[in-house]
Amino acid sequence: QVQLVESGGGLVQAGSSLRLSCAASGRTFSNYAMGWFRQVPGKEREFVAAISWGGGSTAYADSVKGRFTISRDNAKNTVFLQMNSLKPEDTAVYYCAAEQTPWSVRKEDFRSWGQGTQVTVSS
Repeated sequence: QVQLVESGGGLVQAGSSLRLSCAASGRTFSNYAMGWFRQVPGKEREFVAAISWGGGSTAYADSVKGRFTISRDNAKNTVFLQMNSLKPEDTAVYYCAAEQTPWSVRKEDFRSWGQGTQVTVSS
C-alpha cells in the first residue's frame, strides 16, 4: 500500500481559501486513484472529491461542486484539494485516500488513508 501524509489545513474565516496537499510514498503513485474525504465528530466520513489515476476524470460531492478543485501531480506524487469560498459547514478533518485502481468514488474501495488534517472555518 501507499503511505499518505496530508498538510495545509488550518483555521480560516468564511469566504477564504485553503489548499490541501497529500504526499504519497511507497508505490507508483500514477497507479492509484485518489480521493479526499472529510469527517466531523459523530458523523460518517463523507466523500468530497476524487481523481482518476491519470487525472483525466474528477468527481465532487454536490456540497463542494464549483468551490473545490482536486488535482494531482504524478511527477511529485502529490494530490491537491483547492478549497475556495469556504463555509463553516466545511469544517472537518480532511483525509486523503488512495487505491490501486483507475477510478473510484466509494469510501469502501480506498484502502490507504492519511492521518487527516483539520480544517476549521469560522463565521
